Amino acid sequence: METSELLKKVRQIEIKTRGLSRNIFAGQYHSAFKGRGMAFSEVREYEFGDDIRDIDWNVTARYIRPYVKVFEEERELTVMLLIDVSGSKDFGSIHQMKKDIVTEMAATLAFSAIQNNDKIGVVFFSDKIEKFIPPQKGKRHILYIIRELIDFQPDEKKTDISQALKYLTNAIKKRCTAFLISDFIDKGNYQDALTIANRKHDVVAIQVYDRRETELPKVGLIKIKDAETGAERWIDSSSKRVRGAYLEWWNKRQEEMNNSFKRSRVDSVSVRTEDDYVKALLTLFGKRN
Repeated sequence: METSELLKKVRQIEIKTRGLSRNIFAGQYHSAFKGRGMAFSEVREYEFGDDIRDIDWNVTARYIRPYVKVFEEERELTVMLLIDVSGSKDFGSIHQMKKDIVTEMAATLAFSAIQNNDKIGVVFFSDKIEKFIPPQKGKRHILYIIRELIDFQPDEKKTDISQALKYLTNAIKKRCTAFLISDFIDKGNYQDALTIANRKHDVVAIQVYDRRETELPKVGLIKIKDAETGAERWIDSSSKRVRGAYLEWWNKRQEEMNNSFKRSRVDSVSVRTEDDYVKALLTLFGKRN
């Protein structure tokens, strides 16, 4: 993409997603994703109803009347975006491709993070770690992330979610909130890596998919291509048996994915390319309040 076109696209996404994060997600994000705990702020005189466990006995002895410690939530978080950049992201049949939805959601989450004074970092992955952007704060950092979301070209086309989760577990030492954004089309088993990552961090899964991945249109003989392997085959979509088998495959895959999330105790939401991802994110935030 040419520089002028890229900058224009960055600006468009910045305007849209910054507005969403400021006007819609500010309170929900803050309450859904907690800080690291409570930090001491100050002392004040004891008032009726205060917890006696908060009494500061040293200050109380000095002034010969009870004082209590006041604590505030430590808000600063580290937020990591784990972005699937494999070949299957370049698919969409209604309004936009999966990668476009991923870019907007990731940008919205990034702006929500910095508005809450959180650090934001990114891991781009296929079947390997394509790029790691260390977590930082600031608008310039966010705009750099958006540029990469729009224009990043991976080396590989296949998917290995387990690899990305293992990298997160090893690379980020302190507990973070990690948004795993993918279509979860992965022939491998990522449940163990997901469970381990979620024990150390707070992992949230966001599935992005297209309607045409869930059902075959009845249009006769069509050629389909696996975007990750390049393999092609002809199928007869007019066959009820073929369409039924495909739907059965999709439902089974979705069931296995959702069971993995449940067993790993990971909050999740699924978003179709034609749907309003704002509602999906609000639903996700609502689960955590």
